[in-house]
Amino acid sequence: MSGHSKWANIKNRKGAQDKRRSETFTKVSKNILTAIRLGGGSSDPEVNLQLKTAIDKAKEVNMPKENIQRLLDRFEERKGNLVTVMLEGYGPFGVPMIIEAETDNKNRILSEIKLIFRNFGGTLGEANSVMYQFERVGEIEFESLDEEKQLSLIDMGAIDFDGNVALVEAISLNDFVAKVKNVGLEPNRYELVYRAKNPIELASEEEVNKILDLADELEANDDVVGVWSGFEYN
Repeated sequence: MSGHSKWANIKNRKGAQDKRRSETFTKVSKNILTAIRLGGGSSDPEVNLQLKTAIDKAKEVNMPKENIQRLLDRFEERKGNLVTVMLEGYGPFGVPMIIEAETDNKNRILSEIKLIFRNFGGTLGEANSVMYQFERVGEIEFESLDEEKQLSLIDMGAIDFDGNVALVEAISLNDFVAKVKNVGLEPNRYELVYRAKNPIELASEEEVNKILDLADELEANDDVVGVWSGFEYN
């Protein structure tokens, strides 16, 4: 979900079925919280259509209704004390990274993220030490995109493509998605992301895996809602 999905297939992720199930639930839980944020903080799926979509996807992977309701209730209990925190740093191999968290304890999350970076040989930086290397854009992922679809999406406002992902200006994301749905196209995923302007070129799959392991560890933190890393590997 968070800036490195295109590299996920590089890793051979093994583990017991319950571990995979737990990871899946973590992912859909993050999607639900992201949908609440993008919907202006509304935890009502009848009002927040993006949240309704996220909940439907959670049900598709058999997440129990009680888990979903507990997630919504927990957000409602905490939302009055939540603040958004943007953290920046460099992972191993000099890869720039941005972490977005929503927390009711800034000192705790700062300490936890700093420790994770240290454990992976990275360093957490000051504000604006990394942010200038990224741009905020909207990503809309489709099952497939042929040339005809791309031309149609350009007419609707797409500014670039990365495989099956269309890119739009951040401010245009919701309008673009509405236009896409009006012509019968259903995105697999859409979200606001940070994309590196000049990604670091990594030398091996081992290096890619280490960055992905760091991103996974960061995303496992309950307060982290987004992780973006600026690297390429060919």
